[in-house]
Amino acid sequence: MSSVDEHLNRAEELLGTLKERSDELECLSQAEELDADSAVDVIAEIAEIAKQIEAELTRARALADAAP
Repeated sequence: MSSVDEHLNRAEELLGTLKERSDELECLSQAEELDADSAVDVIAEIAEIAKQIEAELTRARALADAAP
């Protein structure tokens, strides 16, 4: 497996985690009593995961562009 594939696979794993956190946020938003602190924490996690996905994709792109 090439380094590009490794970075793309990592991005896919992170997308799965992002979906889980998004689902968690949706559940929090539909709760009878909104737990704002938990919602903010999940939003912060989502933002961090999105940054990690972007970094993995940037690395994959750089490696693909550098390949002959």
